[in-house]
Amino acid sequence: MTLLRRIHEYLVLNRPAWTLAGLAIVIGVSLAYAPEFKLDASADSLMLEDDDDLRYFRMINKRYQSEPFVAVTYRPEAGIFEEQTLKRIKALRDELEALDGISKVLSILDVPLLNSPRVPLDELAKNIRTLETPGVDYEAARREFMGSPLYRELLVSENGDTTVLLAYLEPDRRYQTLFIQRSDLYDLKHSKLLSPEQARQLKRVEHEFREYQAEHAATERGRIAEIRGVLDRHRTHSEIFLGGVPMIVADMISFIRNDLFNFGAAIVIFMVLVLTAIFRQLRWVILPMLCCGLSALATVGLLGFLDWRVTVVSANFLALLLIITMSLTIHLIVRYRENQMRNPAEGKVSLIRGTMRFMFEPCFYAILTTITAFISLLVSGIRPVIDFGQIMTVGISLAFVLTFLLFPCILMVMPRGSSRPENDFTTKLTMGFAGFTQKHHYAVTVAASVVVVLSIAGITRLEVENRFIDYFGDDTEIHQGMLLIDRKLGGTTPLDLVLTAPQAGSAEDDPVPDEGGDLLDDYFTEELEETGKSTGYWLSPLRFEQVKRIHDYFESQREVGKVLSLATLIKLAEQLNEDKPLSDLEAALLPKLVPENIRAILIDPYLSDDGNELRFNMRVIDSDEQLRRKELLERVQSDIKQLSRPDTQFRFTGMLVLYNNMLQSLYNSQILTLGMVFLAITLMFVVLFRSVKLAIIAIVPNLIAAGLVLGFMGWSGLPLNIMTITIAAISIGIAVDNTIHYVVRFKREFPRDGNYFAAVMRCHGSIGKAIYYTSSIIIIGFSILALSNFVPSVHFGLLTGLAMFVALLASLTLLPSLLIIFRPLGTAAQSVSAARPT
Repeated sequence: MTLLRRIHEYLVLNRPAWTLAGLAIVIGVSLAYAPEFKLDASADSLMLEDDDDLRYFRMINKRYQSEPFVAVTYRPEAGIFEEQTLKRIKALRDELEALDGISKVLSILDVPLLNSPRVPLDELAKNIRTLETPGVDYEAARREFMGSPLYRELLVSENGDTTVLLAYLEPDRRYQTLFIQRSDLYDLKHSKLLSPEQARQLKRVEHEFREYQAEHAATERGRIAEIRGVLDRHRTHSEIFLGGVPMIVADMISFIRNDLFNFGAAIVIFMVLVLTAIFRQLRWVILPMLCCGLSALATVGLLGFLDWRVTVVSANFLALLLIITMSLTIHLIVRYRENQMRNPAEGKVSLIRGTMRFMFEPCFYAILTTITAFISLLVSGIRPVIDFGQIMTVGISLAFVLTFLLFPCILMVMPRGSSRPENDFTTKLTMGFAGFTQKHHYAVTVAASVVVVLSIAGITRLEVENRFIDYFGDDTEIHQGMLLIDRKLGGTTPLDLVLTAPQAGSAEDDPVPDEGGDLLDDYFTEELEETGKSTGYWLSPLRFEQVKRIHDYFESQREVGKVLSLATLIKLAEQLNEDKPLSDLEAALLPKLVPENIRAILIDPYLSDDGNELRFNMRVIDSDEQLRRKELLERVQSDIKQLSRPDTQFRFTGMLVLYNNMLQSLYNSQILTLGMVFLAITLMFVVLFRSVKLAIIAIVPNLIAAGLVLGFMGWSGLPLNIMTITIAAISIGIAVDNTIHYVVRFKREFPRDGNYFAAVMRCHGSIGKAIYYTSSIIIIGFSILALSNFVPSVHFGLLTGLAMFVALLASLTLLPSLLIIFRPLGTAAQSVSAARPT
């Protein structure tokens, strides 16, 4: 520590001009790399770091590839099947299809009508009618859409007042190729089968993918903007919402960008006002704002250089960095002004040296503990939380170095100046806390004990279950569109079941009856020769019954909306077969009988090429307040075991599984991050204070602040999410700054007279003011996050602000009370009455 201080003094006192020149170069480089700063709102940015279910999900997606699409929900004033409404839907469809980047649009106008009138099964490939076919019976078509196992809740709502148009985006082949290459190499790495050459290839592909990902995201945002432009022209006679993953990603990018700008601008304005009100001198406004601004710029430049992307979770990094840097500079300003007021004749160099020497150690440890809090997020296992921890760790480190170089160097080249007295209100307030603590230190300790008990009780009520739809404000299109699709069109969150046929030779593997004789054999031969595909295990009436049982089971679950599988086609085929089950021959020939456009909808997404693997796709109603994802998955897992043959392998996958994995990891992440922060900071306190007793006393107020917030969440029913799991660790990491500054100052004041009460009064009258200033800025700064459109960020800001408020009260009441009661520095030398005049 002494060596660091000597190097620091040499740079800022002996070579301030050279140091400023070096900082100017650093800032220039940061400016050069700042344009490389990028945002990321892809699905990967909200996943667990190492999730086997994620790898399986990617494998299944690659096997059953589908084009990305956005969903346009359309609720007209008149009935959907009115002629005028159909004309408007046609106009909307045609305008969407005319946009660059849209490959096709699927609507009720484009799908085949199979029961209006009914088409015999053997004529299915020949006689296709749609709503655009001249002479079609609209009423009959309405009845078909409302009763169809395929179209109901897929293209038309159950009550028939809402329809949806699916606009398919032209696939980006380069993006898909890079994504698949990266996923395959990741799988090899996870299996420890990656060769040195493949490791180099993975590094190259990962770099190419990340570079192209930003370009791909920009293209998609442009497409979404054009689609919205078309929709705006059609809102006169209908209620229209846009949905789908590409739209959510585009909007989340906008949220991140807005959050970065809004939080940064609001906090800058707030800081200028507060600094002006507190210090009432221009230099003490410009200097800290300069430290904050350059720290932020250096961090953005470094993130651009390292290609670290900012996600919706880390979008508030700029606001937090400004807050933490400001609190650091305020401690330096208060100490400098304190020295200046006490020693009006002291020279500038001596003032600066005294200030930096006095504050270097407590500020160093304060920043170190804050960094420790963010480093603890690296063990969470959740990708966006890990990114947040990395970004803040780098940013805070830069802020400390830049502030401790820039602040004294600029003071060295500025005139000494004079100090005006600070606002008397702050002195009265902090001294009021000191007097209250002297009189009621036992009562304060008892009250803190009650808070601990209530907090623990609240923590036991914490839940992790939360709805993705609630991550977005009620007035956002994401929320409104998801809610409409959930309620009208069969749910939003995909859940897949993949069934694999038993291995050949299984005792349960009964042969398919040979009804059809040579005709069936000829078909099999022709099928194999022409396509290289077998008819597969599942194409028989016996297996059809099993498929339908599983399909019907999923439809019976309250949490599940629309279900699509091979059973959908089977039920349609049986309707066209005069409501009779299909024969063995018809079952085997079914894929051949189906037109290509229907095959792409009803077979390819649900039956593998070899016919031995089935995929059931269902959409879970995310807005259901009673939805419990873990319980749902455990229930359907158990029930499918009963519905399937013993030798049939199956596995659930989809966004619901991945999201549930992330939610269930939140408890472990909370325990890991809190445990790491508590252990690391306690050890640092022992080193800094050279006393285990004093270290324990110092950590208690901060644990109470973090515990109270978690307890409040439990009592109020707020669940843990990817943002709120960081609150406890971050609150402790930032709040201990107050504790460190207070205890270090207390250890310096106590030897003057050996009186605990007098030392408390002096600490509250000096460092207590800095604690009040910095805590006030932190509290209000975090509260500004309530401006976000991302609801977890709102909760994070308000709850962290609450934690910091409690930490401020604890630092000015509970901490001195514990010092007075437990006397960690030895026995007091004077009575309480002797302290009052001081």
